[in-house]
Amino acid sequence: MPTYEYRCSECGYEFEEFQSITAKPIRKCPACGKNKVDRLIGRGAGVIFKGSGFYQTDYRSEGYQQAAKAEAETAKPKSSDTKDKASEKKGSTSKTSEKKTA
Repeated sequence: MPTYEYRCSECGYEFEEFQSITAKPIRKCPACGKNKVDRLIGRGAGVIFKGSGFYQTDYRSEGYQQAAKAEAETAKPKSSDTKDKASEKKGSTSKTSEKKTA
């Protein structure tokens, strides 16, 4: 439910009221008692998310999460494999550059 801002045009009293969207606007001023209250156009408030359950992955089943974890583990390259591949790439680029200059 939103919080609405009101101002009395008679006495200038400003106040906020927590109301349902379908509720009728307040007309009677709580300070002076006159029927001169107008609802103001407010700047609104940001959405506040509290607690867990706001991410798509929070709704995944346990089986899906376990399969994703196992897939991630098998997809990780071993540290010795990456060093070997890096040295192979360096060696192949230096050989091609030597052929071009010769």
